Amino acid sequence: MSMTNNPVIGIVGAGLMGHGIAQRFLAAGLKVNLYDPNEAALAHAKEQIPKIFDILCQQDTSSELLTCTTSMAEAVSHADWVIEAGPEKKDIKRCIFSELCTFAPKHCILATNTSAIPIGDIAEGQSKPQRIIGAHFWNPPHLVDLVEVVQSQFTTCDVVKNTMTLFSQVGLKPVHVKKDIPGFIGNRLQHAMKREAIALVSQGVCDADTIDEVVKHGFGKRLAVLGPLEQSDLVGLDLTLSILSTIYPHLDNSKTPQGLLQEKVARGKTGMRVGEGFKTWTEATAEQVRQRVQKHLIQTQLDKNN
Repeated sequence: MSMTNNPVIGIVGAGLMGHGIAQRFLAAGLKVNLYDPNEAALAHAKEQIPKIFDILCQQDTSSELLTCTTSMAEAVSHADWVIEAGPEKKDIKRCIFSELCTFAPKHCILATNTSAIPIGDIAEGQSKPQRIIGAHFWNPPHLVDLVEVVQSQFTTCDVVKNTMTLFSQVGLKPVHVKKDIPGFIGNRLQHAMKREAIALVSQGVCDADTIDEVVKHGFGKRLAVLGPLEQSDLVGLDLTLSILSTIYPHLDNSKTPQGLLQEKVARGKTGMRVGEGFKTWTEATAEQVRQRVQKHLIQTQLDKNN
């Protein structure tokens, strides 16, 4: 893919999100400068990026187009876009953006990959906050096309337009989030469902296995091809109104995470990595889930590319 003006992309953070995002731009033929203060993280990224090219049956361009560095100034001083993929902590992100505003050229668009933090909270008080924008990639970014492009109260329309155009040109699926709200769109939808799922288990309606079976083998089957509002129009808004009028008064509306979740975390039952969360896990069963998800996402991406 040839890119207009061949913009240089700076990536801050070489972890799972950072090196996956880097691979997206490398695959589009763009020069990428990948920064991380940890040399081991950079070394790992240099090993993983060729593997991503391999599983996606793409030509590996990393040897020609990728530069890895422990100097932020070196990574961003000639960049046209910078995407920050650091820890999900507001104070850390604000410090990173303070440095980016110092080192990056004045024309450079600065994007944060935060999953939930309002962009205005990161941009406020920074030099030229109008060039700061949200770019929420989904994990793993080399296999999921969606990017939520989040406009804060400071972001200019040109920055939004140019970012949307760039992402479209490299084969991503950008969507414009017009209001800077915590969690944006995808995570609010995802966690609204999770709130109700935990509530149903807490109330003894069913167990965790049943929740997952209902989603995976019921309405989840069609979610990739039929969104919730499309589905509402498909069945008719009159029927939708009737169903919601019955259900809404009984849906969970907790303002804080349910006691069941808080109790599990307090007891150290935090999920697959410790062997127990809502379900009990062995390393083998946990790995089966990881492999199932990855296999599905890889096949989806290969089908799209073909």
